[in-house]
Amino acid sequence: MPSKLYICAKFTFRFYTMKTKIAVARGDGIGPEIMQAVLRIFEANSVPLEYEYVEMGKSYFDAGHSTGMTDAAKATIESLGLLFKGPMETPKGKGVKSINVTARKVWNTYANQRDFRTLNGVETVFSKAGIPINLTIIRENIEDTYGGIEHLLTYDVAVGRRIITRPGSAQVIRYAFEMARRKGYTKLACGHKANIMKLTDGLFLETFQEIAKEYPDIETSDIIVDDLCMKLVTHPEKFQAIVLTNLQGDIVSDLCAGLVGGLGFAPSANIGDNISIFEAVHGTAPDIAGKGIANPTALLLSGILMLRYMGFTENAAIIENALLYTLERGIHTGDFGNKSIPAATTNGFAEAIIANLGKVPADGGVTGKANLETKANENHHRLTKNKLTVTKGIKEEMVGVDVFVEAGDLQPAELAELAKKRLTDNFDLVMISNRGTQVWPTGSIFTELVNEYRVRFEKKAGKTVTQKELLHIAADFSLDAKVCSVEFLMKFDGKIGYTLAQGQ
Repeated sequence: MPSKLYICAKFTFRFYTMKTKIAVARGDGIGPEIMQAVLRIFEANSVPLEYEYVEMGKSYFDAGHSTGMTDAAKATIESLGLLFKGPMETPKGKGVKSINVTARKVWNTYANQRDFRTLNGVETVFSKAGIPINLTIIRENIEDTYGGIEHLLTYDVAVGRRIITRPGSAQVIRYAFEMARRKGYTKLACGHKANIMKLTDGLFLETFQEIAKEYPDIETSDIIVDDLCMKLVTHPEKFQAIVLTNLQGDIVSDLCAGLVGGLGFAPSANIGDNISIFEAVHGTAPDIAGKGIANPTALLLSGILMLRYMGFTENAAIIENALLYTLERGIHTGDFGNKSIPAATTNGFAEAIIANLGKVPADGGVTGKANLETKANENHHRLTKNKLTVTKGIKEEMVGVDVFVEAGDLQPAELAELAKKRLTDNFDLVMISNRGTQVWPTGSIFTELVNEYRVRFEKKAGKTVTQKELLHIAADFSLDAKVCSVEFLMKFDGKIGYTLAQGQ
């Protein structure tokens, strides 16, 4: 529980009624060193936290825990609702999923917040040019690439399902708007690729535009992600906050880290309704582990984000000001800073920050209100079943089927003749594509092919078809070609829920 502030005639003092317990995972490689440094700074500032250490990371993969964490760790985190973690390594080549991604997805931390700002003492191209950077990237954190659903349809053809949902998009986009208000931002942009990915990115953009109507005080815009990247490396000062889908947000987040000095200066928060995770997202740096020279700044900045989230805004401001003052004074670890000034060790850097608690940088520090009561993740003990979101009242209509087939060395016209044999009075064969490009009934001899086609059957005008009929077409087609996958063609409230092929 945050502190209570009591004021007397001459003295102000704070009485902590109870400490708030959080789960802490030290991490792999340099993780334990930088975590120890950060927690020492917290202790020096009397942050009212109590820590329960949990077992996660590479050693637990090696011990046979396929998820990278013990059952006890999972139970502790779910009980406490908040995890502060160091960088973790996922063993390569063992077929296991990333512990970092698994944790974010299992606990539905749908919004990844990364704050990027110019820091005195951290020299970049932009700091040399006198261009200040202060922007926030909000990345969708559990869908899209993180779905991780892939299949080899043939030996030569791999596909991945890019899952973008309306409820998931709404969660992260609404969080982005609320974050913008909280930070006093006046602008929020949506980065996307809806010009090409018309249904997936199109759904994300459509959701953004709908929710934007609820926030008339915030100026909104949308920008294609490749154009966004160009503008970020030429005029980053023009942006305040950007919300993106998972993969695009991943790329743009690291790009922005490069603008301010690297991942060593990039805090990260993974926000969910019930459980949240604060972590450093840089690597475990095993080559310097145990040498006491690692830079704890990213983890400390992530911890400062966590303190604000928990309502410890005064503690957060004091620690952040001490960090900024320390950097302003030229104190640095070996990975950055003025090389004419001897580098501090991890512990030495932490000691300098501790010595500077209460000091404010010359260029203006941050301010914090007295610690606030917070209701962060207060509902996580009350869940009795999985949350399920379904949009109701939508009229659905089945209009056809795409059958993906491996057709050996058949040419498009030959495959079309086989497909026509499987037609019924209810259907027409309307299109065959290869890698998304139409190759029948029209196409180009210069379109190079692979051994997997999409064959599209659509119902005739005035006909009504059933799911069983659509599956029957695919089953019947399998007598002539290997069926790799099947997708129904749907309309929702009269709007088609599928894309045309290039050239169709």
